[in-house]
Amino acid sequence: MKTKTLFDSFRIGDISLKNRFVMAPMTRSRSTEPGNIPNDLMAKYYSQRSLAGLIISEATQISLQGQGYARTPGIYTQEQVEGWKSVIHAVHNAGSKMVLQLWHVGRVSSAQVNGLQPVAPSAIIARDTSVYLFDGAPNGDATFIPVDEPREMTVADICTTISDFANGALHAIEAGFDGIEIHGANGYLIDQFLRSNSNQRSDEYGGSPTNRVRFLVEVVSAVVNAIGKQRVGVRLSPFIKFKDMDDPEILDTILLAVRELNKIGIAYIHLCEADWDDAPQIPESFRDVFRQIFSGAIIVTGNKTIESAQQLLNNNLVDLIGFGRKFLANPDYPNRVKQNATLNEITDSHTLFGGGDERGYTDYPFIKNEFKS
Repeated sequence: MKTKTLFDSFRIGDISLKNRFVMAPMTRSRSTEPGNIPNDLMAKYYSQRSLAGLIISEATQISLQGQGYARTPGIYTQEQVEGWKSVIHAVHNAGSKMVLQLWHVGRVSSAQVNGLQPVAPSAIIARDTSVYLFDGAPNGDATFIPVDEPREMTVADICTTISDFANGALHAIEAGFDGIEIHGANGYLIDQFLRSNSNQRSDEYGGSPTNRVRFLVEVVSAVVNAIGKQRVGVRLSPFIKFKDMDDPEILDTILLAVRELNKIGIAYIHLCEADWDDAPQIPESFRDVFRQIFSGAIIVTGNKTIESAQQLLNNNLVDLIGFGRKFLANPDYPNRVKQNATLNEITDSHTLFGGGDERGYTDYPFIKNEFKS
């Protein structure tokens, strides 16, 4: 059997990819205000990184209520759709495919960001959790502020939010994206419904694991009905506990959710794995079960080296590998891997979130003789 490599082509649902490199979603807060509108600088940033077989956009809110951080783009107004059109046009012209990540932050927000009280499955504040805004701090830095206490969502709120996800997916396809990814990870709204510590509802959306999975399943079903299952992925983070999300039941709940997603037949699941030095290692037994119960493609992201990525491919545990910070500082990352070239390092942490110009965003250098797929 031929050994799989990151440079092999791959088909994920209806999307044909030139290689197995995925540019992971990374919030950069460069949208134009007012209106959270994608712009030409963002188009340049993404098109520079089009050596990736697949680009997953930064998390993009489906409504004003779904916003948790300043200057993050939206997909709920026509101006935002038009802004994204220029981004996806640039990416396609540069030879890559791109999906839009649909986002609702739930309780991870503040009225100082969007003027609204956050909403959540239950009225439980996320302890030791912050969001950011830009208020004229030195160097243009983001100012971090604690989240507000949320209000519990009514069933009407839930129905509206499900509709917002479906409309966001339709808008993404209108803008020209190849598909969408539903953000169900990292302590945001869908993840909040999945976990017993943040979801203490007593209705059909809370209590048992089956009920806690219901919101995710209904969101995915609505999106699939809107744009088709072969253009839909879901991001999950079973082993990540930050944003006050430590739930002892989460692994069983995630596997239940995966079985339901497999029944729907979505194109892929994107496993977001912790990327800090002492992060928990994912047991191979978990990966084995995951592969057995999900027949679609599997993406993993989380500080992977080329060696660890290759091992996961060789063991048939995943299909594509996402790289975040490596693409951030190395727009031509696949080329550097192919040539075993030195990698750029992130030059200034002040430019990770926000900034009105190219510094730390589109000014990282390329090497010569770019890899051509």
